[in-house]
Amino acid sequence: MSAPLRIANASGFYGDRFSAVREMLTGGPVDVLTGDYLAELTMLILGRDRLKDPSGGYARTFLRQMEDCLGLALDAGVKVVTNAGGLNPAGLAQALRELGEKLGLAPRIAYVTGDDLTARAAELATGAGTPLTANAYLGAFGIAAALRAGADIVVTGRVTDASLVVGPAAAHFGWAQDDLDALAGAVVAGHVIECGTQATGGNYAFFTEHDLTRPGFPIAEVYADGSSVITKHPGTGGAVTVGTVTAQLLYEIDSPRYLGPDVTARLDTVVLADDGPDRVRISGVRGEPAPSTLKVGLNTLGGFRNDVTFVLTGLDVEAKAALVRAQLEAALPRPPRVLAWRLARTDHPDADGQEEASALLHATVKDPDPKLAGRAFSGAAVELALASYPGFTVTAPPSDGTPYGVFTSVSVPAAEVPHVAVLPDGTTVPIPPAPVAAAPPASAAPGALTPSASGRGPSASAGEKKASGTRRGALGLVAGARSGDKGGSANIGVWVRTDAAYAWLVAALTVAQLRRLLPEVGELPVTRYELPNLRAMNFVVDGLLGDGVSAGTRFDPQGKGLGEWLRSRYVDIPEELL
Repeated sequence: MSAPLRIANASGFYGDRFSAVREMLTGGPVDVLTGDYLAELTMLILGRDRLKDPSGGYARTFLRQMEDCLGLALDAGVKVVTNAGGLNPAGLAQALRELGEKLGLAPRIAYVTGDDLTARAAELATGAGTPLTANAYLGAFGIAAALRAGADIVVTGRVTDASLVVGPAAAHFGWAQDDLDALAGAVVAGHVIECGTQATGGNYAFFTEHDLTRPGFPIAEVYADGSSVITKHPGTGGAVTVGTVTAQLLYEIDSPRYLGPDVTARLDTVVLADDGPDRVRISGVRGEPAPSTLKVGLNTLGGFRNDVTFVLTGLDVEAKAALVRAQLEAALPRPPRVLAWRLARTDHPDADGQEEASALLHATVKDPDPKLAGRAFSGAAVELALASYPGFTVTAPPSDGTPYGVFTSVSVPAAEVPHVAVLPDGTTVPIPPAPVAAAPPASAAPGALTPSASGRGPSASAGEKKASGTRRGALGLVAGARSGDKGGSANIGVWVRTDAAYAWLVAALTVAQLRRLLPEVGELPVTRYELPNLRAMNFVVDGLLGDGVSAGTRFDPQGKGLGEWLRSRYVDIPEELL
């Protein structure tokens, strides 16, 4: 097989390790350096930046990283591909040109545009208010066109995260839009490394098995057929194992048919294999035609929000909570649009420490009026200090409200979205939509393995008698999990390490049992998908996160800890699995 293209990641989010760009350029050989800076919340932040300064709207951190490392990348011949352009890829491209002149360098810079559908925001809106941002998720072939034209740096706006890997691979190997299996393989590699150190042990359920003091960032060695090896620079921290790669594959997905603008990647065909220390080979990925539509993310300013947390210490916690709740609601000039209360029973009886004796009562207000959501709310809470429950205290002083956004998404025909590569010489290249077939068949769950004879559904009730041949313990003794968010929905991917454990898991962890183990799920819609090739299942819980992270009032607004909560719940596990 021909030599692979070594594509590294140096950023998984806006705010990731600043030094990662230099670390990846100096730590070993790479051909392409990618950086993912965009998320649903980031687009809202950049939208607010653009309101203040129309020349902004991009991730300024990337510009500072290039000031430090642009010469290194050019000297090494490393191409740089990033979505740090955010809402203004042309603006970032121009800023990079000016930076090059300042440094005495002459990088060839291209950018990809067309994703910004703000001009159609009112038409696309799904609720009250006109979206502040409206961006389609473009594919990889604009990036590929820019690289084929000789660009050293390619800046994009909203593309799918995996496109940062697919584009360079398509350019290097000469893939066409109908090379579906190769494209799908690169999508999977891109999905694994897009979140940086989450592929090398970060956020990993079995983290105690590895040294995570400072995990290295991941590299995908992509081959001409779309297969890949996930690795990292020698001597860096963390680990690349079948487990760490499996965990990241399950992050923020839904169906085993992973839809994208260029191809539908079949996650139920992925084959993972150990390829040596800190090396995992990905092969077997099949691709199907892309859908005829593109996802468009919409961020709408929803109003203003504020939070107050009351500390309730010692006895009568429920009564103290009821008193201060009634007092605060009566003190407000009018009922706000949303006033959400959450009582966290972090207190312990007969505690040796005051903090361990205390519960936390969280109040969150959301309203269109910044005054009501501001000092009218937080000031009213503090004014209760001498007139409320014994031991009254709050965790922060009064504060003004802050704007929040509501995230929604819609689909639009791909043919209606311009996808344009602007080459280093200023030439524009329109990118046609991916070829599509008829609507793909509904995703069929693969047949479950035969459950072990002693397998049974886990129980949330500590009082139930355990089954014969089982031992009661945390689900996480045998299962890993990773969870995340997509707008208002949460996903929980669960995997195990042996066929016997997977047979038990499929039979035991049903949707009904998930509801029992995680009572907050309630009657929300839940879909379970099986991935026997990964010994995994994925649960999608619609609506658990409300209107998205910025508007959420939940304790964990992005659902990052849901998987660990599930792993902590006690179940009856067959003894042969322990």
